Amino acid sequence: MDKVSKYQQAILQVLNDYAAIKPTNIEGVENQVIADKEQYHFQLMRVGWDKNEFIHDCVMHFDIKEEQVWIQCNWTDIDVAEELMKLGVQRDDIVLGFIPKNERKYTGYAA
Repeated sequence: MDKVSKYQQAILQVLNDYAAIKPTNIEGVENQVIADKEQYHFQLMRVGWDKNEFIHDCVMHFDIKEEQVWIQCNWTDIDVAEELMKLGVQRDDIVLGFIPKNERKYTGYAA
């Protein structure tokens, strides 16, 4: 398996594992894994109605660019970079896209 396929599989594992956890305080909202496997964009969305409020939130967002996994957002309490590394993604292939470019060198991940 090539590197990009391996990383794509790891991202989908993280997304699907987290999507399986249903919010206990919101009944009408579902988790949806959105995967564009050709352009390498992956998201976990929370969509639906909570009483009279429409919910449409991006919970996690990953991209694969130049054989690196970019974590674009993570609104959970889990360390998705650590989860990805447990699944075989190399630390130096993880970019924290939500950190300003000039500060990424201090993260311990790819700059």
